[in-house]
Amino acid sequence: MATFLQDRRHLTVVTNQLETARLLARDPRKTVILVGGVLRVDGSAVTGTISQEVLKDLHITTAFVSCVGFSLEVGLMEADIQEAQFKEQVIRSAIQVVALIDSTKFGKVGLKPFAVLEQIDHIVSDDGIPDNIIKTLKQAHVNLTICGEHTVQSLTPHDQQVVHNKIGFANLSEKIPFAVDVRRGLERAAKSHNNIDLIVADNDLSGAKAIQVADRFIQQEIDLMIEYQIDEAVGNLLMNRFQQRGIPVIAVDIPIIGATYCGVDHYQTGLIAGEALGSWIKRHWQGKIDYLIILEEKRAGPVPAARIQGQIQGLEGQIDKRAEDRVLFLDSGNTTEQSYKQTLKTLKMLPAENRLAFICFNDDAALGALAALRELGRESQAAIVGQGADRRIREEIRKGSPAIVGSTAFMPEHYGEKIIDLAQKILKNEQVPPAVYVDHVFIDAGNIDDFYADEY
Repeated sequence: MATFLQDRRHLTVVTNQLETARLLARDPRKTVILVGGVLRVDGSAVTGTISQEVLKDLHITTAFVSCVGFSLEVGLMEADIQEAQFKEQVIRSAIQVVALIDSTKFGKVGLKPFAVLEQIDHIVSDDGIPDNIIKTLKQAHVNLTICGEHTVQSLTPHDQQVVHNKIGFANLSEKIPFAVDVRRGLERAAKSHNNIDLIVADNDLSGAKAIQVADRFIQQEIDLMIEYQIDEAVGNLLMNRFQQRGIPVIAVDIPIIGATYCGVDHYQTGLIAGEALGSWIKRHWQGKIDYLIILEEKRAGPVPAARIQGQIQGLEGQIDKRAEDRVLFLDSGNTTEQSYKQTLKTLKMLPAENRLAFICFNDDAALGALAALRELGRESQAAIVGQGADRRIREEIRKGSPAIVGSTAFMPEHYGEKIIDLAQKILKNEQVPPAVYVDHVFIDAGNIDDFYADEY
């Protein structure tokens, strides 16, 4: 699990595992406490009364514990007595306990129990877990996450008096931080309700993959679909599948005809970024640039393309319009890697002294352009605006990157609240508007702490 904490900052991690401590301590933004004790024969961890004494004075927010065996009657078990005693103290010191139990551990017996079912708040397992165990755990009011090869299910405790809904979410890509933040927000929002089982899959920026994912969700008999995918041409195919089975759809950020839309007002988000870019160019370069470089994403269709149109018009409202041969359109591919390659190739054809303005489909494109500029030492000759204001571009703003003017924040961490609220209304057959827009604001060095002060 420790590898998945790599992008989390300002954590204090307490562990008795040496390799976990070494891995996480590489990041100076984390505090790692390796509890003392007797080193195990295999050299992997320390145990004993010394480590237990240290834990007594600590207050742990969330404890993640594993086991060698689990039963509904006995709970979590360990093969080593000292390790079991250590985990008993961890659980006593923790506010919340998450048990990481692969399906092979269910029904196995260990030498010493260290936690009963009532002490566990959340269990994470794989899709080999038996159905009868799933049912019992839900009835025991334990939150359960089941990780499969293609999907992740977040199952809430089962209340016989409440109708449960099964909602599918096909994410844009787990490789894009913005999309990851959308997914995390959805999971938090779903967990806050007592009637939603959320199943998550990854579209991986592929239309073909999105169709495969949709077919799997239909087989799982979902009640509602949340679709976040990039290829406009695939939207009708997806919608046809869901409509044939009476499954309502919410489309995130990329509209799909027939689906309820939830996401950004693309033109407005672009417009405020373009105006900010133009204002910056007027202040720093007397309103003059040599080239306007546009990193676009044609697959997303005409509505998200309004994000680019808004940026162009916002910029042109501030500075002189560029001649057509001074405007360059590049394919961002919706990834940092492709944006970097496209920008690097273009920069090598332009004189080093040229002043360049970049408008971008999203922050991945902006960061790809930034990487290319840095490689050639041309940051000071560029001005870039992004779309999304994800955590990576916020970090660049805080570092004072000379090329990053700012980015329009869509605040993906708050998408989940709006989407789940919308889903609940649709499932209750309530009237909903055809489009629900999220909040957005342009983030730069002057106002970043007004919106993201808790990051640092």
